Amino acid sequence: MSDPRTNDRIRVTEVRLVGPGGEQVGVVPIAVALRLAQEAELDLVEVAPNSKPPVAKIMDYGKFKYEAAQKAKEARRNQANTILKEVRFRLKIDAHDYETKRKRAEGFLAAGDKVKAMILFRGREQSRPEQGVRLLQRFAEDIAEYGVVESRPTQDGRNMTMVISPLKNKSDAKAESNAKKAAVRAANRAQSNPEGAKAAAEAEAPSAAE
Repeated sequence: MSDPRTNDRIRVTEVRLVGPGGEQVGVVPIAVALRLAQEAELDLVEVAPNSKPPVAKIMDYGKFKYEAAQKAKEARRNQANTILKEVRFRLKIDAHDYETKRKRAEGFLAAGDKVKAMILFRGREQSRPEQGVRLLQRFAEDIAEYGVVESRPTQDGRNMTMVISPLKNKSDAKAESNAKKAAVRAANRAQSNPEGAKAAAEAEAPSAAE
């Protein structure tokens, strides 16, 4: 995708102008839009070239490009770090096995990974796909606190799959996990050395004289 036209590169007679704060200025001659951008010591950026007339916004283009690049980088990192974990079921699964699968999927989602739930049909079970759909829908409801359905149940021969995406991205999940581990370590230190923990707390508290 090419960069948008800016400032003197915008070769039109008029634009629908948006101010630096997002306010609608209206349709103005290009010369007026350029003058307002210069007075604000900002850039005029054509954000919707195919509109009639084109839409241009007054902004700090350098800052805009930097923030857009950072967002794209973060999105690529989260996408690269996200792993598709698989949880397999039989159509006639017992309660204990189901709970084990549910907890495993919750762990994957809490860590920021996607989960592919797969039902393996046996024999004539393949002719009863509605039972597989009900099982996967129940599974999605049971782990709704951790993830949301990305792709609904689909059958491919003897398998039926559904993909669930985590509610938290990989970086947020990792940060939360690290914070919890740090809290546990602090609690363990406090239990093993209560006097030291008390002294540290008193040192951090403001003195009465202050």
